[in-house]
Amino acid sequence: MMTVVGESLVDLVGEAGSEVYRARPGGSPANVAVGLARLGVEVTFVTELGADPPGTLLRRHLEGAGVRLTGCLDRPSSGLAVASLDEAGVAHYTFAISWRLAGVRLDELPEVLHVGSFAATLEPGAANVAELVEQARPHATISYDPNIRPALIGSRAQQRPRVERLVARADVVKASVDDLAWLYPGEPYDQVAARWLESGPALVVVTLGERGVHARSRRSVLDLPALPVRVVDTVGAGDAFMSGLLAALRETGLLGRNRRAALAEADPEPALRTALLAAALTCERPGADPPTRAELAAARDRLPVTGTRETRLGD
Repeated sequence: MMTVVGESLVDLVGEAGSEVYRARPGGSPANVAVGLARLGVEVTFVTELGADPPGTLLRRHLEGAGVRLTGCLDRPSSGLAVASLDEAGVAHYTFAISWRLAGVRLDELPEVLHVGSFAATLEPGAANVAELVEQARPHATISYDPNIRPALIGSRAQQRPRVERLVARADVVKASVDDLAWLYPGEPYDQVAARWLESGPALVVVTLGERGVHARSRRSVLDLPALPVRVVDTVGAGDAFMSGLLAALRETGLLGRNRRAALAEADPEPALRTALLAAALTCERPGADPPTRAELAAARDRLPVTGTRETRLGD
């Protein structure tokens, strides 16, 4: 079982050059939970939902995907994100949301705990997320995606130490190149990834958009190309990557309380390729709409067999 902790909200997605906005379920942790469920993983989602029509939309979306809901489901209103798409289909967000999560404990100890986005950095709920990480860490693999939203989380000086503490407590970390550019202006992303790896994780992955991914583990440094896609929009692509990565690592027996050493020594390339495929399929349709297990299996022939640069460490 996997548990995801974080915000759920409704994305109001605008079409490039249009004044029309469409309401779609979203929120990075919610997208990861849906992505995992569609890939056949038993997943529990700890979140807050509003007692309003957007909250009803979110609940139906999550439960319809097979996600089990728990936590503080008692907010008077749901969070909103307004996503404006540029000509390349890249989303730019503004938010109207708060985050509490006070008093929540994990009823069951999961195999994996995934946290991230502004739920891990926006107070007062961020402190509760950190407590859940400490509760779960002796029993579970910890996964973390900072998914930085500067407009919500305050100054770089305030947030960098919080992010770094979570990185050090995590086993699997995924961040975008934009996340790292905000946290460490002017510093090459590969240097940040190397430093983060030294602080504790077994695997650090930096997503580079159309340039693919850069990943570091105790065993190797990998640079893998993105798949060629006809982009509709990029909403939820990073979250689909995260759920694809976790599902693939789980299928190969690399997650759970007794698997930290195995995860640290494993070759992450197969799981990264699955994650890239999940992200590509999401980019080809509107909104945060991650693929199912069947869709992922049917599209595996699109995985590249060349174009990988790999440096082995310690062989």
